[in-house]
Amino acid sequence: MAKTIIVTGGAGFIGSNFVFLMLKEHSDYRIICLDKLTYAGNLSTLEPVMNNPNFRFVKADICDREAVYKLFEEEKPDIVVNFAAESHVDRSIEDPGIFLQTNIMGTATLMDACRKYGIERYHQVSTDEVYGDLPLDRPDLFFTEETPIHTSSPYSSSKAAADLLVLAYHRTYGLPVTISRCSNNYGPYHFPEKLIPLMIANALADKPLPVYGEGLNVRDWLYVEDHCKAIDLIIHNGRVGEVYNIGGHNEKTNIYIVKKILELLDKPESLITYVTDRKGHDLRYAIDPTKIHNELGWLPETMFDDGIVKTVQWYLDNKDWWENIISGEYQDYYERMYGDR
Repeated sequence: MAKTIIVTGGAGFIGSNFVFLMLKEHSDYRIICLDKLTYAGNLSTLEPVMNNPNFRFVKADICDREAVYKLFEEEKPDIVVNFAAESHVDRSIEDPGIFLQTNIMGTATLMDACRKYGIERYHQVSTDEVYGDLPLDRPDLFFTEETPIHTSSPYSSSKAAADLLVLAYHRTYGLPVTISRCSNNYGPYHFPEKLIPLMIANALADKPLPVYGEGLNVRDWLYVEDHCKAIDLIIHNGRVGEVYNIGGHNEKTNIYIVKKILELLDKPESLITYVTDRKGHDLRYAIDPTKIHNELGWLPETMFDDGIVKTVQWYLDNKDWWENIISGEYQDYYERMYGDR
């Protein structure tokens, strides 16, 4: 049965990949992308689907109650998937306020709209960072859905607060919700200030590759399309009121990733520059995805050493996309596309 889905933050990295997947896998669905187009939202990313009759782009802030309610009235969505978030840890340390506003109050605005207009499912896209970190010397430990929340940064605190709010709306108002908490994503359309695309861009330009501390921090890397497929399963078949962890079983140290990128680009390791570690830098993230596998049959399809090859090749093939971001020109794209409309 055809459905209408509002995807907030759909011009960002994971959101845009989710939009592409849904239009491909559910050709009769109507997909509405609502995005504020902050620094991490890039309308040119959505260029491949802008003329798709089942796709609509709306520029708005999820904190803007009037704009959100207007969109719900117009589109009468069946499902809302909330990717919209301030998500860069370093930026949250410099300016926590905008993270609290967007990630908490924006989430509340969306859920209030869901209560007012009615929906089948509200899905909150969260992060494994709400669990804090794990010790490097205990590779047997993993985050499960029962792991207590123990945040380290203003970013992860704001995401944890949003998760608690979502669960409270379910318990108090009966709102049909689900939450997913994912490990680090990588793949096409990743914003260039994040680790993997930053290292690719710097290496191609023969610029220094800045690595925090000794580069020994460990992350569980998840290819973005695998993540999107998991969310597709959750919004259609996941149990209401449940949290699902989505992990890649692809744990790598930061320095391994940087050296792998240099190897793939045939660049020297002398480009690596070690810099002062981030404040409150989490040591290790690792997710146990047993629950989503047992309940919904999901498993990651892409091993890291395969996914990183595909990712590096994508950045080589799409230099215009990320070079426009680095130059700042991407922020003019909306005006060029819509300025006279």
